[in-house]
Amino acid sequence: MNISDFAKAAGVSKSAVSRYFNDGYLSKDKREKIEAAIEKTGYSPSISARSVRTRITKLVGVILPKLSSESCARVTDGISSVLSEYGYELLLVTTSNNYHKEIESLELFRQNRVDGVILLSTVFTDLHRAVLSKMHVPVILVGQKHKGFNCVCHDDYGAARNLTRIMLEKGSVKPAYIGVDPEDKAAGEARYNGFIKAIEESGNKIRKEFMEIAEFTMDSGYEKAKHLLSGKELPDSIFCATDTIALGVIMYCRDSGLRIPEDIMIASVGDSKVGRIAAVPITTAHLHYKTAGSEAAKMLLSAIKQPDLIPRVLQLDYYVIERQSTNKI
Repeated sequence: MNISDFAKAAGVSKSAVSRYFNDGYLSKDKREKIEAAIEKTGYSPSISARSVRTRITKLVGVILPKLSSESCARVTDGISSVLSEYGYELLLVTTSNNYHKEIESLELFRQNRVDGVILLSTVFTDLHRAVLSKMHVPVILVGQKHKGFNCVCHDDYGAARNLTRIMLEKGSVKPAYIGVDPEDKAAGEARYNGFIKAIEESGNKIRKEFMEIAEFTMDSGYEKAKHLLSGKELPDSIFCATDTIALGVIMYCRDSGLRIPEDIMIASVGDSKVGRIAAVPITTAHLHYKTAGSEAAKMLLSAIKQPDLIPRVLQLDYYVIERQSTNKI
């Protein structure tokens, strides 16, 4: 069934059908006629044909570090919950935390028409900027904050500072850190800086031998904990950049006979489901990942409608949840 056949079945003009499927103004009467005809016939316009006529594809590219990540899943859920209301479909690409693949994915979406892109990046490089400068559609960054771009981010610095302070106030005098790549401005650099600031404010010593950089995995957290906790002098608390890393630390403590929180306190960022039901539930910072996704989608819709809008940054708050891993009596 083509548009002419459908318009005849609906009892409206072809232009009315076109306005309906491209979010144009229609009277209530015509809209109801078209919706009734859709229900009866199952008609849907060809995306490729609509793209040729209007340059609107109703497709949005979403670039993720990995699908298995709970935080990425929550962000994607937020994006979908908003864009699906406006008839958009998501094209998901995963990069395995490889920024070269992020560049390739941006280039893919630049060359193959989408209405916009939402990028969950980790490391943001000059290559990213070079490709983004050539994009013909709006791009929203989620989880990172970079000048000149539309961004939805979290208060990673504040969360890390607050969590570290909690452990210091509970008696920690030898705090340790297991973070991620400092080139990651959010989970890496900002959380590290928050950890350091809390130690400086407490008057405690910053000890480089108590600092490790891990991958975003439990196995890496386990190995880094093994290195930290196998020396002659042990830390009495560990701030982990992510819940996933903290879970690896908990596993090592269990295997080595260290008690949590009696021998060592642990805190991390993410408020993951598995962190809540771990052998020792983790004190953590809840970041509003789903909200970040929905706000990014709203920002993208605004940028699609008004491409000349000045880029803006939306930083979301967090809240701390204290659990057994720091509940030192």
